[in-house]
Formats: sequence, C-alpha cells, structure tokens
Amino acid sequence: MPVWSLANIAGMRLPAFCAAQDIAFDQAAMDAIFRQTRDAAYHIIERKGATYYAVAAGPMRLMEAILRDQSTVLSISSLIEDYYGVGDVCLSLHTVVDRGGVERVLRLDLSPEEIEGLRRSADILKTTIAQLNLET
Repeated sequence: MPVWSLANIAGMRLPAFCAAQDIAFDQAAMDAIFRQTRDAAYHIIERKGATYYAVAAGPMRLMEAILRDQSTVLSISSLIEDYYGVGDVCLSLHTVVDRGGVERVLRLDLSPEEIEGLRRSADILKTTIAQLNLET
C-alpha cells in the first residue's frame, strides 16, 4: 500500500511540491503510479520473459547491510509485533538492518487511511496463510 502522506520531492510533501510547481495533485494519477509500481515486474516479464537481475538485487543489498554492519534502512519483510495494532504476521516495512539482521522496524507516522490499509493488508495475509495451512 502506498504511503502518500510521507512521499516527498526535495523535502516537500507531494501536495506542497505540486502546488509550488503549478502541477495538479491528482489522486487518479497517484493511483496510476501505485499500480504501475506494483505491477512493474509483470510488465518486465511480459516483455523480456523474466526479471533476471532484479530478483537478486534485493537480497544482495540486504546481505551487504548485514556483512558490513551498516545499520541501513531497507524495506524488508519481517515478523511484526504491535505495529499500529498489527502483529503476528510478516510485513515489508522500513527496517534498520545491521550485523544482527533486523535491528528495529521504524514506526512511520501514517495517516488514518494508511493505518486502515495496513491493517487490511495484514488481515488478507493472515487469511491467506490460514487457508494455506488448512490445505496442507
């Protein structure tokens, strides 16, 4: 789910940046950007047949942060405990990664709509996991 309330360009929140540049801040355009980002891998596979290097880039960066003890903020999936009331599920969130792996998950200042989206996503994952466990 996109966190538009924290998105910025040159340190300015998107609505303020758009206003300063005389660009319309259009929710439909934001929704289209989200869909394009979410579905990018499918379009690459459709055109190239695979995503050869992108799959390796994420784990490579994660290993670099661990091996070099960098305390780097990465969006990685880890077990969540009480993140806006969400727990007992793995979600991809902004996380400080160092030699020990997950050092801490950063708590972003989400809008009420984004919190609800986060909770919906967690519920969908939990439901899917429960269904998988029933089928095995």
